[in-house]
Amino acid sequence: MAAYILRRLLLMIPTLIGIMGISFLIVQFAPGGPVEQVVAQLSGQGDSADQRLSGGGDFSSGVGNDSGSTYRGAQGLDPDLIAKLNKQFGFDKPPLTRFVEMMWNYSRFDFGESFFRNTSVIDLILEKMPVSVSLGVWVLLISYAVSIPLGIRKAVMDGSRFDVWTSGVIIVGYAVPGFLFGILLIVLFAGGSFFNWFPLRGLTSDNFAALSWWQKIFDYLWHLTLPLLSLLLSAFATTTLLTKNSFIEEIKKQYVVTARAKGLSERRVLYGHVFRNAMLIVIAGIPGAFVAAFFTGSLLIENIFSLDGLGRLGYLSVVNRDYPVVFATLYIFSLLGLGVNLLSDLIYTWIDPRIDFERRDV
Repeated sequence: MAAYILRRLLLMIPTLIGIMGISFLIVQFAPGGPVEQVVAQLSGQGDSADQRLSGGGDFSSGVGNDSGSTYRGAQGLDPDLIAKLNKQFGFDKPPLTRFVEMMWNYSRFDFGESFFRNTSVIDLILEKMPVSVSLGVWVLLISYAVSIPLGIRKAVMDGSRFDVWTSGVIIVGYAVPGFLFGILLIVLFAGGSFFNWFPLRGLTSDNFAALSWWQKIFDYLWHLTLPLLSLLLSAFATTTLLTKNSFIEEIKKQYVVTARAKGLSERRVLYGHVFRNAMLIVIAGIPGAFVAAFFTGSLLIENIFSLDGLGRLGYLSVVNRDYPVVFATLYIFSLLGLGVNLLSDLIYTWIDPRIDFERRDV
């Protein structure tokens, strides 16, 4: 197993380079880079060039496209100013040099500073992390805590009225977009047109520090209720149906018939024999669910409920062409996703020791 883990870790290196390289190449052809945006603001608003430049940090790790000198909005501006902007954002170097420097810095977890926020990228990510962690952890825990028992129950009662109506509810919930359900919750319960029971901004209230410990817990859960309901609406469907189908397939196998013939109880057969085999395919979906719950599933929900998390940070960074933030979050998410996939394989072997990845090609 040690050799397999080492091979997987080594394979992460070219995978990360490939992901970052393709993204970096796409950015080179994307119009409207940070230099162009600064020039547009200088031209349209008349800001002081020295003031705009002094507002940034050390941008020597810039990774975007170098198109400021050809931007038509730059006509009439001092060429030295354009050159100064290119140098400050790091675009005075060839693209390959910028990419190599970026990957070298990222390998040491040095993500540089934001172009426009005057702070380090890692501080920005840590600042937004509590929102995404709160949403991701609770969605993952609640969805699996409900979906797995529900899927097992549906498998045992396959074809019954309980199975039919729960399947209908799950499918309808899956079909309704989370952001649309979130808007409905706001209209109904957050001061829209009916009740004003829940807050609409942040994870905690303004007086959170002055609350007692139990009031802090209540306040935290109070703020999370509507966003979590919006995210959980469609989170149950995949895991529930996957669990059900996996258990049904295992229940029909010969070893289950043999176990029943020996006089074992249904509970012993289900949880002592079927559970371990049926849960393998469910575990295979954990990495995707983990990444989706943390990073991809909460963008619209964060915007609707004014939660300043990683999803919203990534979106605003793309819109504002804040490339250090964009590439740093992409690197961290990709690395985390690869690590979780490896962890999933290790859990496979823990649940079923018969699985040996060392005998298979990676």
